[in-house]
Formats: sequence, C-alpha cells, structure tokens
Amino acid sequence: MPRVTLALVGAGLRGVTYARRAHATGAGRVVAVAEPDPVRRAAVAREFRVPAHRLYTGWEELAGQERLADAAVVATQDRLHTGPAVRLADLGYHLLLEKPMATEEREAVAIAEAAERNDIVLAVCHVLRYAPYTQALKSLLDSGRIGRLTSVEHLEPVGWWHHAHSFVRGNWRRSDTSAPMLLTKACHDVDWLVHVIGRTPRRVGSFGSLTHFRADAAPPGAASRCLDCSVEPTCPYSAKRLYLGCLGDPDSEFWPLSAITDTLTEEGVLQALRTGPYGRCVYACDNDVVDHQVVAMEFDDGATCSFTMSAFTPMGHRRTRLHGTHGFAEGDGTTIRVVDFRTGDETLVDPHVTAGASAADGHGGGDEALVDAFLEALATGDASALRSDAAASLRTHRVVWAAERARLTGTVVTIDP
Repeated sequence: MPRVTLALVGAGLRGVTYARRAHATGAGRVVAVAEPDPVRRAAVAREFRVPAHRLYTGWEELAGQERLADAAVVATQDRLHTGPAVRLADLGYHLLLEKPMATEEREAVAIAEAAERNDIVLAVCHVLRYAPYTQALKSLLDSGRIGRLTSVEHLEPVGWWHHAHSFVRGNWRRSDTSAPMLLTKACHDVDWLVHVIGRTPRRVGSFGSLTHFRADAAPPGAASRCLDCSVEPTCPYSAKRLYLGCLGDPDSEFWPLSAITDTLTEEGVLQALRTGPYGRCVYACDNDVVDHQVVAMEFDDGATCSFTMSAFTPMGHRRTRLHGTHGFAEGDGTTIRVVDFRTGDETLVDPHVTAGASAADGHGGGDEALVDAFLEALATGDASALRSDAAASLRTHRVVWAAERARLTGTVVTIDP
C-alpha cells in the first residue's frame, strides 16, 4: 500500500502518539508540523525528520499553503478544533480529529458539514471503538448470546491522581476554557456505549457535581502549593509524590510528566511545581468541572443504561455489566465473563488485550488500531475499516450535550432522532 503523508496539527501527547504509530508501521509519514510551542515543534521535527520549511507556528500558517499532505492529524486543544478542521477539509485534507469533535454543537455540525461537502474521510478519535476488547464484546452482543439486552451498567474509573492532574490542575479543569468533563473525558464512554448497544438513546437524565476538589474540603493546615504544605506527605493528591515518582519511567515521563516540564530531572520537576499550575493544592485551584457524574439513558425498546464517571477510583479499564433475557455478561476491559441462563454455564472470553487502559498505554490497543484503520482507509480508498464517520460521531456527541443539559436543568431530555 502507498505510504500516507500526514500534517501534524498539535504536537502534544495525542498527536505525537498517533504520529508515532504511523511511522512505526511504515504506513504513514509526517511531512509537516503546526505547533505553537517551539520546544515541542523542534522535538517533533527531530523525531520525524520534518524539514525546517515544513514547520509552522500554527494551523493558520499551514492552511495558508497549498495542500502538503494526504491527511491532517488535528490534535489541538479542544476549543481549537473547529478552525483547522473546517479549513483543512476545504483544502482537501482527510482528517484524523482528536475527540471531542468540538466543544459546541454548532461547531461540530460545521466540521461534519465540511467533511461532507469536500467528500473527505473524517475519523474522530473514539479509540475505544477500536480496542480488541470492544470488538469481542460487541460481537457477543450482536450474536444474541445473552438474548435481548435489557440494561447496562458502565463505570469509567478516572483515577484519583489522573483527575487531579488533568481536571483540577490541568488544561481540562474549567468548562469555560475547555468544556464540561462529560464531553472532554467521557464522550469516549458515551460513544462507546452507543456503539456497543447499537442504537442511540431516546431520553437521558444526569446528576453530578464538584464535591471534593474545593476550598471547603481542604484539610487543616493545607498550603496553596504542595511544596509549602505540611499536609503534603499524607495527602493522596501530593504533586510532589506524583511527579517526582514519574522520573526514570519512560512511559510516565511521556505522560503525565511531559505536561508539566521538559526538564526531566528532580530540579526541573521541583521548579515546575514551585511556579507552574501542577504544583497547586487541589483544594486551591480555579477548577469547576464535576468530580463525579451519573448518566441514565432509556432506549426506544425500553432498554436502559446507567453510566458512572468518578474521580474517586484507581485508574484502570472501564467496567461494564450487560443484562440480557438469556444471559449476563460483565467485562473489566481485558476479559468478559458470560453466564448462560439456559444452561447455567459460565464462559470466560479472552480478547487478548496486551495494552493498559491509560493514554500512555494506548487505551487497550485502541490508539494503534484506530491509526491503522485510518491509514488503511486512505491507502486503499475503502473506509469500511473505520468504525464511525462524521455523522455517527455527531450523533454521540449530541447525546453528551443532552445529558449535560439534563444535569444543569434537573430535567429528563428527549433526544431528537
């Protein structure tokens, strides 16, 4: 197959992860980079051997040129997806677009319309759809093995330290500068549930709030920064413990440590904690996104689904229970236990998951499988390997927005089909 050329728009964790997979397989090659941070831009240029004349300080500069690649990987911050996605689609680039599509429904619609009018391939990075575990679970349901699905319980264990890193101290801590947590983090899960169940819910309700990471929950004696705090040695959210503990582990240095400093030494980390946002006390930040949320869904056939997202867990694979008329299945992201009501037999399905659950681990193999499918679709002209398109992604995003409206208004929201 021909090698697909890529323009990388945003050289953070997600963009670099996708680019590395393309290079590792030989199916893709980064030929241009748009990244405002000069350190990241230079590092990516060295790693992927991108010439200096193909390095740009932002997507606008890239979009001011003739089309330079077959496709663009758009992995900017969430609120900066719409401009590059629409403009690059109009230039004829196929798009691998990091989730969420956009932070506002009208902007997601604009992206979907740009993909349609330019007849380009648009794959939103709902990587969980591509994981081997997901494929095994969906195949089990579609085969009728547990009968008609009546209800689903699903848990996203965000992880106490991950929540503190990304959603209290980090870039996704505020709805007004990023988006609600249900969109920035859990659009993965809502999309996954719609994909696995095979249809969109008819009605949604939701409850959740910010209950712990606030000033009134601070322990006595807490300081505004971990390095100045007498409580820090016994605090589960110690930035000092978390980030110094990353040193020496290449995976942890890539994420989460690379988010706080490019100087991967003890002094470099301590300096970042003294002056940067990641050294702040979790009870003294300007965060406002929820730290737990429940979404209830009802489908046209009466089936129901409850989805819980919580900061107060170990970080790990999602956990799901599926109740059918002929059987029961529960999965932990690596294996699936199936009980047949007719025989009483129990079976363990092993999808052979070798990757961990986090972004650093590739989301259970989903990151790699998504990139492979996207590059195959472009190389062959056959998009059947992709498990969603612009319209499908827009549908599942609309479920997220409906659920957030339900939470904020205290109502049950009906979703217009």
